[in-house]
Amino acid sequence: MRAVIQRVKEASVTIDGTTRSSIKTGLLVLLGIEGADTTEDITWLSRKIVNLRIFNDENNVMNKSVADSDGDIIVVSQFTLHASTKKGNRPSYIRAAKPEVSVPLYETFVKQIGEDLGKSVGTGEFGADMKVALVNDGPVTIIIDTKNRE
Repeated sequence: MRAVIQRVKEASVTIDGTTRSSIKTGLLVLLGIEGADTTEDITWLSRKIVNLRIFNDENNVMNKSVADSDGDIIVVSQFTLHASTKKGNRPSYIRAAKPEVSVPLYETFVKQIGEDLGKSVGTGEFGADMKVALVNDGPVTIIIDTKNRE
């Protein structure tokens, strides 16, 4: 799994002109799923995101997690995070999992991160044409890949 995590002042997902999810302070997580991903990746990534200390404390130091800050999370599936641009100019998405694999993993991830956060999590709609809006706070953007746990 590959995640792009953005600390936001606000974020929303709109589908066909209707707002599906919106939050104020929190995280917008763009999630790419590949065929080799497992429930172990879900557990590790969810805990990592919820406990990532990228929110400011009283001394204006990034020392608090989204949970510590009572922030919210929106998770949006984004298969293009597994794009390969090695050959030519047209990206290949061969590493991205097919829907029969990625949909159940995405749904399990959303459930897990909600449990780890202790509240419900906003989502987009898998496979939909979504308009994602955000006000990045900082900006703070972190990329995590469960296959490269640095």
